[in-house]
Amino acid sequence: MRILGISAFYHDSAAALVEDGRIVAAAQEERFTRKKHDSGFPRHAVEYCLRERGGSLADVDHVAFYDKPFLKFERLLETYLAFAPRGFPSFSKALPLWLREKLFQKSLLKKQLKAYAPAYDWERRLLFTEHHQSHAASAFFASPFQEAVVLTMDGVGEWATTSVSLGTGHHLEMRKEIHFPHSLGLLYSAFTYYTGFKVNSGEYKVMGLAPYGEPKYAKLIFDHLIDLKDDGSFRLNLSYFDYCTGLRMTNRRFDDLFEAPPRQPDELLTQRHLDLAASIQLVTEEVVLRLTRALAAETGAENLCLAGGVALNCVANGKVLRDGRFKRVWIQPAAGDAGGALGAALCAYHVFRHQPRTPAAPLDAMHGAYLGPSFSQAEVESRLAKLGARFSTVTDDQLIETTVEALADGKAVGWFQGRMEFGPRALGARSILGDARSPTMQSLLNLKVKYRESFRPFAPSVLREDVAGWFDLDADSPYMLLMADVAKQHRREMTPAEQALFGIEKLHVPRSSIPAVTHVSYSARIQTVHWDTNPRYHTLLSAFKKRTSCPVIVNTSFNVAGRTRRAGRLKRTARLGWRRASVRDTAVPTGDPSPCCSNRPLRRSRESAERVPRGPVNLRRVLRDLRASAGRESRQGVSFPVKETP
Repeated sequence: MRILGISAFYHDSAAALVEDGRIVAAAQEERFTRKKHDSGFPRHAVEYCLRERGGSLADVDHVAFYDKPFLKFERLLETYLAFAPRGFPSFSKALPLWLREKLFQKSLLKKQLKAYAPAYDWERRLLFTEHHQSHAASAFFASPFQEAVVLTMDGVGEWATTSVSLGTGHHLEMRKEIHFPHSLGLLYSAFTYYTGFKVNSGEYKVMGLAPYGEPKYAKLIFDHLIDLKDDGSFRLNLSYFDYCTGLRMTNRRFDDLFEAPPRQPDELLTQRHLDLAASIQLVTEEVVLRLTRALAAETGAENLCLAGGVALNCVANGKVLRDGRFKRVWIQPAAGDAGGALGAALCAYHVFRHQPRTPAAPLDAMHGAYLGPSFSQAEVESRLAKLGARFSTVTDDQLIETTVEALADGKAVGWFQGRMEFGPRALGARSILGDARSPTMQSLLNLKVKYRESFRPFAPSVLREDVAGWFDLDADSPYMLLMADVAKQHRREMTPAEQALFGIEKLHVPRSSIPAVTHVSYSARIQTVHWDTNPRYHTLLSAFKKRTSCPVIVNTSFNVAGRTRRAGRLKRTARLGWRRASVRDTAVPTGDPSPCCSNRPLRRSRESAERVPRGPVNLRRVLRDLRASAGRESRQGVSFPVKETP
């Protein structure tokens, strides 16, 4: 049985193919188009997935979409109704797009896919999962666990922003959710916007800035912006935000609270911005830790799976692992919306078709996340020849020897081999490599190769068998999603003068024997390299260790500022409060029932709703019609809903 999963039309579109429960192909559209966070229909990714197995769409049993557009449109309308007449400019911009395209995604999907299989039975074979259901499925069914708690955290799906599921075998049960507009992901994005970075892509920059600052504003955030309960449930004070109805994330009251307007992208970073980054990072970590501690106590589970955009916060992930409430933690490498394509396919196979899971590979079912296209030696040589490139061919042994010598000489090396990675991280298939021991490699790569901000840290690749000797970690981290400190024996003591430095001044102070991958907090975002999933890369690291006594190298992507790496691009060596899961209810924290600060409730009661004056467009009638349509879809088997927990 073959299931094709698709995510599209919002950001990070992708396609994934599952065959008899095995993940056989997955790719993000941006890798083919070189358009960062490409949101269009993933035509190239779909064609790749079908080509990888030598079949056509007619051979696919189901196509599963990662989202339910009707429910998302319901949220849009109900939000504007709750805040009316505020937000009309935003509403007037959003509604035409929805009425023209997004509301009719089923028809749009049919139209796009009809080119591949004109006679395809769409009424029976096209499925829609809920957004968080897709995320949860991508984490649990791809993990090595037969039982686990699954925590999904992101900006927002249809209504859910944070959800908890329980996975057992091929069953996945959604247990509880926190609903929009209360969102940890949107809170982090609000500070991303406020510190001058782009929402939905600049959050990792905020995380990278945090160690340069002090969390001076954390108390202010807890006092005014978020009401956090002991069990990790939370409620935001919406009077400081504009994302419900406006065209920006924060408002003037937010500016007054932090005593300045948002930073413009071309403004210089100041210590205040670094402190803001440190503060929201600390708040995020505290929310995540309270959530995971409460779930461990409530369920008694030993295993935790994480998914959703917030799960890409490797600092928080590392703290969850070190907290020790769960014995094992597994994070979906494509934790963002691209992974929703994979989750939709897995959910359709296991939940909708009730198919059992197949035994996972040694690490998990992701095959090291090497699920994208590969190219034969003949293809590579042919493409280089057409470009007029000068190149030479060598044996595998010569390739390893030449690369090791180049790294040891302080060069940056373009490393292109095997299948492309699925997810945002370069994992040794499409990577730029460097010597982690070099005190200048971090600046060289940032300023002369990748043309990006100088403060951005780089990640180390380390042999799995050597990780505990170099970092405070003795666990698998194949997807670069766990942060840990450099081991004490490899750290360098700072002089009093160096300790007195502040903010970005700390950047050029070597902190360890591997300074190119050691952040100012002595931490590193670690990738453990395993022979089972990437033998050639493992061989390279082993040879570098033999040559230098160091099993650690710098690993970063081919991306340069504003552009993404391409599937087939070849690089030359460079010198250079919980409530039950329900669509109908807005979740509020348990315990203290009072709202956080002076929040205006998102949804009015039915009685007060009847008193709302009706304008020329009866939006409530539209909502009723949409719900009726959604109900018809469910009855026809087109959509399979989340099961509510009593």
